[in-house]
Amino acid sequence: MKKLLFLFIITTSYFTFAQENTEIYVFDIGPAYEGLELLNMQNISNNEGYDNQPSFISNETVVFAGNNDGQTDISEYNLTSKLQKWVNHKTEGGEYSPQKFPSTNDVAAVRLDKDGLQRLYRYNSETGKSSELIKGLQVAYFAFYNDNKMLATVLGGDKMDLAMIDLQTKTADTLFYNAGRSLQKVPKTSSMSYSLVNEEGNLDLYLLDMNSYESFFICELPIGIQDYVWINDTQILIGSGDKLYMYDTLGETEWNRVASLEGYAIKNINRMAISPDGKKLAVVAEPK
Repeated sequence: MKKLLFLFIITTSYFTFAQENTEIYVFDIGPAYEGLELLNMQNISNNEGYDNQPSFISNETVVFAGNNDGQTDISEYNLTSKLQKWVNHKTEGGEYSPQKFPSTNDVAAVRLDKDGLQRLYRYNSETGKSSELIKGLQVAYFAFYNDNKMLATVLGGDKMDLAMIDLQTKTADTLFYNAGRSLQKVPKTSSMSYSLVNEEGNLDLYLLDMNSYESFFICELPIGIQDYVWINDTQILIGSGDKLYMYDTLGETEWNRVASLEGYAIKNINRMAISPDGKKLAVVAEPK
């Protein structure tokens, strides 16, 4: 099962924000005899159109790119109160990939303007007003390491380059070319992860030590898979169809099925996010 072949293939570029009818579902998760147990599903978007790219800003609060009367804005949903609100003032573009700054309540997101430009903005959590973080940089996806440093994929022609961004100096240093879209901070470590397109056109997953800036190969993602999430510092989770698969960096070098969401009537799982305490999983999928 080392070269697990999944039933779908990549049909769009890595940085295209496709406007499919997706929903965001949040589950309570825990270990089970044969993998993971997922319980108490909530549909936190429950909205026609594009709802995607979830990120936990606390154990009980999720932000995501949500359909707001035909425009994509930053939606915030509280799992306890069941209340939803829009974070940003409406702009001429659409807001994507929202994430909380590590030590403040402000949110960063990629704004896709009508002319096709993609820029990284900061959104004030109290006023909703926005300011561009790095002038002129075409950011596609990003992930924070801390308030000052992040990894980002930057548009370079029809491909993406992996860059290290310093928000204090407003600089971006290119690390690698032809990168994948999913960037993650590994929980409870000083490492981040990224993917690069290999010679076969699939994605190889790497760790980047943020102290030494050395990279280490982890594994190849299964064919057709772009998105993954670390559920802890050693275990990686991906979705395919209505199934979840796990790779354990301390175990056998293969992907094993750990859960089926068939009973929840969802399909085509792609992006995921894990809560800070590791007890909740947000899943982007399509309703059957």
